[in-house]
Amino acid sequence: MLEEQGPEWMSEEVKTGTTIIAVEFDGGVVLGSDSRVSAGASVVNRVMNKLSPLHDRIYCALSGSAADAQTIAETVNYQLDVHSMELGQDPLVCSAATLVKNISYQYKEELSAHLIVGGWDRRGGGQVYATLSGLLTRQPFALGGSGSSYVYGYLDAEYRAGAGRTDTQRLVVDTLSLAMSRDGSSGGVAYLVTIDGDGVEEKVFLGNELPTFYDQ
Repeated sequence: MLEEQGPEWMSEEVKTGTTIIAVEFDGGVVLGSDSRVSAGASVVNRVMNKLSPLHDRIYCALSGSAADAQTIAETVNYQLDVHSMELGQDPLVCSAATLVKNISYQYKEELSAHLIVGGWDRRGGGQVYATLSGLLTRQPFALGGSGSSYVYGYLDAEYRAGAGRTDTQRLVVDTLSLAMSRDGSSGGVAYLVTIDGDGVEEKVFLGNELPTFYDQ
């Protein structure tokens, strides 16, 4: 007996898009993202904050399926809360990234998500980790999402090791603005989170506050 099949559009893969970034600076880290959530050619949310807290001074940037990425972030947030209570101190950024990596690998066939983890801890200072299907690597900067392919070269050229807080924030905003101008699946506003030994600072840059470049 043949099973009744639904409409063709129900079985089609829905394409998603975004731009996320994290960059280390001297003493901390800056994470940034656009705010557009798309499903194929449709924009389903214009102002989603894709920078999710995992702990007090550890955040992650979300890409892929919004539901899958948020599920991973919420699960790791809970596990880190329990972990920090057992330790009696704040968890390490590497511990958070390892949890994300483990979940991503264990459910790689069921989940479609890529998270960049960034934060500050007493041992390593500001740190950025890329996690993808079981991969875990520390990098001075990381990019993700459909918009990343447009700006990898720009970030390679403009990144400076040991740069200060303000310069790194400007670099992240410029990179996001360039990606959002080229990638149709990225857009909206730019969210920024800066984390260092003094705490966490969150900023939002509206569309008319973003820098413009030659083609704009």
